[in-house]
Amino acid sequence: MASPTLQRRRLGKALKRARERSDRTQEEAAEKIDAASSKISRIELGQSGLKLVDLNALLDLYSVTGEAALHLRDLARAGRKRGRWSAYRNVIPNWFRDYLDLEEDASEIRWYQPEVVPGILQTEAYIRAVYTTATPRTVDDEIERFVRMRLDRQAVLERADATLHFILSEAALRRTVGNVRLMADQLQHVADVADRVNVELQVLPFDAQTYCPASFGFTILRFENDASTDVVYLEDYTDAVYLDEQQPVRAYNALWNRLSAAALGQVESQDLIRRITSEYGTQL
Repeated sequence: MASPTLQRRRLGKALKRARERSDRTQEEAAEKIDAASSKISRIELGQSGLKLVDLNALLDLYSVTGEAALHLRDLARAGRKRGRWSAYRNVIPNWFRDYLDLEEDASEIRWYQPEVVPGILQTEAYIRAVYTTATPRTVDDEIERFVRMRLDRQAVLERADATLHFILSEAALRRTVGNVRLMADQLQHVADVADRVNVELQVLPFDAQTYCPASFGFTILRFENDASTDVVYLEDYTDAVYLDEQQPVRAYNALWNRLSAAALGQVESQDLIRRITSEYGTQL
C-alpha cells in the first residue's frame, strides 16, 4: 500500500485537476472551506491533510460525484494515517519525513551526490561517522535510532520493482569520512551494490569537462513508472524543497541527462571505484 505522503500528493493532484476542470480559482475554493488560499495550495501540493467535511465541500464546488468522489475520499482517509517512519520522529526533521515515504514508494530514483556517499549506499560505520560529526552532542540512543533508520531505508535496494540510478562525484569517493579503513570498506560496499541488476551507478570524475556545473545534490523520484509524477527533492542544512511543477522538473531532468552523459560509464565507474579503494588500502 502506498504511504500517506504519496496518497496526499495523489489527492492534491486530483483536486487540482477537478478545480481547473470546474473553472474555479484557489481563492474560490478557499472561501468554500473558510481557509486561506495558501491552504488550498498546500493541499494541492500534498503538503497538508484535509478534513472530510472540507473535502466534501470542495467536491460539491467542483461537481465531483459518484465513483470519482468515493475514490478521493479514500485517498483522504489514507493520507491521514501515520507512515512507518513516524517511529523515528525524534531523529528525523519534519521536512524530511515526506521524502522518506516518497523514497519508499518510488518506482525509479535518480540521485546525484557531489560530496558524500548517498544515504542508502552508506555502511553502518560510515553512517555513524557522518552523524556523530554533524551532531557531536547527541546521546547514544539517538545515534542508534538514526543509524537504524538509515539502514532501514536501504530496503529500497531490495525491491525488484524499483530502479535506482546514482551519479557520484569523484569527490564523494575521495572525501575521507572517519578513517581510511572505513573508507575502503565503504567504497567496496558501493561497488558491490553497483553490481545489482536494479542499480546503475556512474562516477563524475574530476577531469569531466562537458557538464553543466552542479555543486549541489538532488534527487528525482518517479512513481508507477509515470514521468508525469516526477518529484525533485532538494535539501539544505535546515530545510528541503519538493518540486513537481512541469518547468522545474523538466529542467532537473535535463540537468541529470547532462551529468549522466559527462560521467563515466558503469564499467569505467566501477574501475575508478576499485582504484580509489586500492589507494585507501595502501594507507592502512
